[in-house]
Amino acid sequence: MRKHRIIPLALVVPLLVAGVNDAVATAETLSGFTVLVETGASRTAAIAAIRSAGGTVVKENTSVGTISARAPQAGFIAKVTASDAVYGAARDITLGEPTEATAGPDSTPVAASATTEPLEEDQWGLRMVRADLARDKQVGDPRVYVGVLDSGIDGSHPDLGPRLNRALSRNFTRDIPSIDGACEVPSCVDPVDVDDDGHGSHVAGIIAAARNGFGTAGVAPNVTLVNLRAAQDSPFVFLQPVLDGLTYGADIGLDVINMSFFVDPWRYNCAASPDDSLEEQIEQRTTVAAFQRALNYAHNKGVTLVSSMGNNHDDLGKPRNDTTSPGFPEGTNRTRATDNATCLKMPAEGEHVLGVTALGPSQAKSDRSDYGVEQTDLSAPGGYFKDYFGTPWYETDENRILSTYPRNAARAKDYIDDNDNITPSGHTDGHLVKHCKGGTCAFYAFIDGTSMASPHVAATAALTVSQYGKPDPARPGTLTMPPAQVERVLKGTADKVPCPTPRTVSYEHTGRPAEYNATCEGGLNFNGFYGHGVVDAFAAVTRGGEFL
Repeated sequence: MRKHRIIPLALVVPLLVAGVNDAVATAETLSGFTVLVETGASRTAAIAAIRSAGGTVVKENTSVGTISARAPQAGFIAKVTASDAVYGAARDITLGEPTEATAGPDSTPVAASATTEPLEEDQWGLRMVRADLARDKQVGDPRVYVGVLDSGIDGSHPDLGPRLNRALSRNFTRDIPSIDGACEVPSCVDPVDVDDDGHGSHVAGIIAAARNGFGTAGVAPNVTLVNLRAAQDSPFVFLQPVLDGLTYGADIGLDVINMSFFVDPWRYNCAASPDDSLEEQIEQRTTVAAFQRALNYAHNKGVTLVSSMGNNHDDLGKPRNDTTSPGFPEGTNRTRATDNATCLKMPAEGEHVLGVTALGPSQAKSDRSDYGVEQTDLSAPGGYFKDYFGTPWYETDENRILSTYPRNAARAKDYIDDNDNITPSGHTDGHLVKHCKGGTCAFYAFIDGTSMASPHVAATAALTVSQYGKPDPARPGTLTMPPAQVERVLKGTADKVPCPTPRTVSYEHTGRPAEYNATCEGGLNFNGFYGHGVVDAFAAVTRGGEFL
């Protein structure tokens, strides 16, 4: 896969000369920042630069060379970047020490059911990737660990609790009442088995919902899930928690990490957009450089990295103007010129990342899915609400992806009442399903997007490691497999799908504006809609050895 190069800071930022502000800032005027140390530079010099610019060091991530600091907001980025020891700086909205919640005992693995799950009939994504056939060969090995870098995993859900390793899970965020609402716990750091948004639990269920005779089934139902909480309840996703989650996941030996998000506040991080201030340019370059360091670190430690492409109906090799950034604070977005050479969406456009487009049940590319020959590696079921135009299935929930959803998130969003009955908004907005068996009830939701496509690939990667991985001598009781080998299996066994005819697909008949129209470039073996093909779990575990 072709990726954009990272633009060195020195090529696009003039030398900044800044004076030292000797004024003592009050606590109310301090903001959080992630400072990226220049490659090869002295950490001590970078800390000195932070202090010289009026900042105070809070913590460090030595794996990628970031230093978290509090400093006066005005002028800090320009001042600290003037140092040769500093690559750049970006705002750290979530500044605070990550607090490790007390690890509860891991649930006893539940034996896989020999039959289909009660709600599996609506899981057309399982059948598209042939996970229903793959399970006869491989259901996933508990010694394979998949990190979900997202909003959390609901450990109380009967389909997720049995697969979640609470002891290894971490929360790298802290709830911010101004954007997340009131904190649910006094520390504002949610426990490691809680998901107050629902996105992460939905993703986790696609990967590894237990085959226990209840609810839904995951593509790899016997692998182990690890919660790497990096998203706010809101659910903004900021840089520092992502860096911390990636490096921690690499350090504990995760095999796969799924990333169904882009980093706020910039949908596209542009090196030198004329519509951005100098400090905004520095922030975006810092985001790309720091994120890429973390991706490199995880890749080099054996992690297969999978990302959603995004839901902005963009050809990422030919991006349209960005009208949604900055997304934080809310209401500050504006129209920004973007270009392919210097603007990146992270993590989808990062090195070592498998980018995934979203398909509907007819195997058509979703109208919302980003695409393009520069960044697409694979395609997978993500849902397409407007699939099957002209048929009774058009604009039905069943065109989306059904997966697990937390009770607490459903209640917070008024999708269910105090008696666990689905409310009208739970039907129309939450697209909820309630499933009960033997006195136990749980919730599921139909959701669509590339966020749902990515975990189908991540789960197939986990099945691949389960089938072909070797015992990890550094971590007894775990398996490992080089990510380059996993990638070869996934791409080599993917179901090849050609571009549609005609190659330009119009979505205007479904009510979408002309900007949604998309042109597919490439041939059968590789193109901008499907990449190397639709991920195929059955082929991966039965024929993957041909590509090793």
